[in-house]
Amino acid sequence: MREKLEIAAQQISSHLNQEFLPFWESHGVDEVYGGYLTTFDETGKVKEDEDKYIVTQTRMIWAYSAFARKLGHTEYLPKAKQGVEFFIRHFWDETYGGWYWKTARDGSLLDNGKVVYGQTFAIYALAEYTLASGDQIGKEYACRTFDLLQKYCADTRYGGYLENLEPDWSPSAPGFAAGDLKSLDIHMHTLEAFTTLYECTGQEIHRRKLQEVIAVILDHMVNQEAGCGRNQFGLNFQVRPAINIRRTWNAERETGEVIAQPTDTTSYGHNVELVWLLNRAAQIMGLPADTYQSLTRKLADHALKYGFDYKLGGVFRDGPHEGAPLVRDKEWWQNCESLVGFLDAYEQLGEEKYLDAFLKNWSFDTTYMINHEVGEWRQLLKEDGTVIIGQIGNPWKAMYHTGRSMMECTLRLRRLLEQQG
Repeated sequence: MREKLEIAAQQISSHLNQEFLPFWESHGVDEVYGGYLTTFDETGKVKEDEDKYIVTQTRMIWAYSAFARKLGHTEYLPKAKQGVEFFIRHFWDETYGGWYWKTARDGSLLDNGKVVYGQTFAIYALAEYTLASGDQIGKEYACRTFDLLQKYCADTRYGGYLENLEPDWSPSAPGFAAGDLKSLDIHMHTLEAFTTLYECTGQEIHRRKLQEVIAVILDHMVNQEAGCGRNQFGLNFQVRPAINIRRTWNAERETGEVIAQPTDTTSYGHNVELVWLLNRAAQIMGLPADTYQSLTRKLADHALKYGFDYKLGGVFRDGPHEGAPLVRDKEWWQNCESLVGFLDAYEQLGEEKYLDAFLKNWSFDTTYMINHEVGEWRQLLKEDGTVIIGQIGNPWKAMYHTGRSMMECTLRLRRLLEQQG
């Protein structure tokens, strides 16, 4: 088993340091306007007139900061700093507070809507920037954003957060604008953001709100019997069939397989991502390592039972709570997060089935998903690895899932190899 771990560690290190990071070192920063470029075709050529979304601008700030802090790439801090400056200058709403959704490449405003998904990524990125650099501007704006969420978005009746709002923080209309919906997706990323915010500040209020959002997820958003996450809910957490909604990846993505009718589905990638995000939150709060061990097993086992491709490796996109997957194509982000989740489950539980899943998942990714010539991951593949969408960057796809996966796997593999002596 040690030999397999060493091979995977070497392959991931090679991809990370010889392909992935060099690509973003030379392509990521917008040298003309500031901020970041994220939209590239399958050859790595940039789309010159790309818009800039809060999601990817913040993910790039987070990535350059995290690689500086966790892997010692302090030379990336200027790349993070200029991104923070662009972000504050062009995305911060001086009238109502909070962050706009989208600008043109030059920073001119295109969409001033407020989505908690974007606000939480601002918290995540800015807190990480301060942790990495010591620059308190990140912490200041992260805390201001957190306070705005508590003031305007916290649902004091049912719990959790209102997710889709207008520029003045009034709730958006029902339906496609999703003012009447809550989701595991956004609450999971709120968990992620509050974890890093608490790590940055040590403030009790940030810890308490982190605990609250975890309780909402575990009490309302996870099917404890089936062992998987639910998808969308009404404001009172009544389960709703999942629909495409405004300002989401599913509404804007180029089409692969689709589910014809709204269905109560689960995302195998989200479920396994939740495994390691919960365990990271426990670590940052100083809780026992086995705090979420039972749920780790449920979520990882559900993905292995229903969402894993035992023939080629990799995880499928979506399926019912029990039964065969409904969408069998393979997307980049699920196959990034599942690597970390399965490896995390192995660390937590010590059962080789999780390590085997990680290794087979990685085999699929390095064989089919990664464009080794360019240095980044393709967006979408068929079940057999045939390319559906070969572009390696889009307004939603930056260094976050791919880079974070490679970084987290690197750190875990180091620990596992050190433990084996």
